[in-house]
Amino acid sequence: MSEPQGSKSTQHLPVIEKTTESELGQSTSAADYIPLPAPDAAKDGSGRFWSARRVPAAVLATAVLAAAGLLLYDVVAVRAARTAMHWRGPLARELAERPLDDTWVLVGAGVATALGLWLLVLATTPGLRGVLPMRRPHPDVRAGLHRGAAALVLRDRAMKVSGVRSVRVRMGRRKADVRAVSQHRELDDVRADLDATLADGIRGLGLTRRPALSVRVARPGRKG
Repeated sequence: MSEPQGSKSTQHLPVIEKTTESELGQSTSAADYIPLPAPDAAKDGSGRFWSARRVPAAVLATAVLAAAGLLLYDVVAVRAARTAMHWRGPLARELAERPLDDTWVLVGAGVATALGLWLLVLATTPGLRGVLPMRRPHPDVRAGLHRGAAALVLRDRAMKVSGVRSVRVRMGRRKADVRAVSQHRELDDVRADLDATLADGIRGLGLTRRPALSVRVARPGRKG
């Protein structure tokens, strides 16, 4: 008999890390999963949120305004037949006589270059790394979820799994790292329940890009 033809969906298999053994039995159980792209998680134009950069913009605007105001005041004073400010003469003389390979000239050029590169990076990068963009059910609505809030949601769901004593969740932009401690149940069973629970929790977050999931379950450490 021939096998039926048709397309079959593929799925990433879990990568099971090697478990370590001790005299008390299994001590750790871990797995990594890379989520498949969901049909409703297609690219919908909702990228990362851009930061307003209010503090750098305010500092730069204040510095430019102060320098421009000081220079304008000095020019107006000279035009009004008054003496120029005392710093103008020494500054003009230093700029005319000091060689370009002088240490202070090189230091000033390096500082100005570093500040310029910093401003370029701020202008061309989104920022707000702590906000995860969510799917857009409506074109006029955008929403984001803070990574700390997402980690707290996953932690609360993980604590409801039977046998879990404590959980630590680190939520990144591309990966959710979960470390749990279990004392009574088999570690593989606890990890399997955590995998299912947390995968469902990640889907429930409604993120544009679902993070990969890394789960590790271990026995509590010995006291004393």
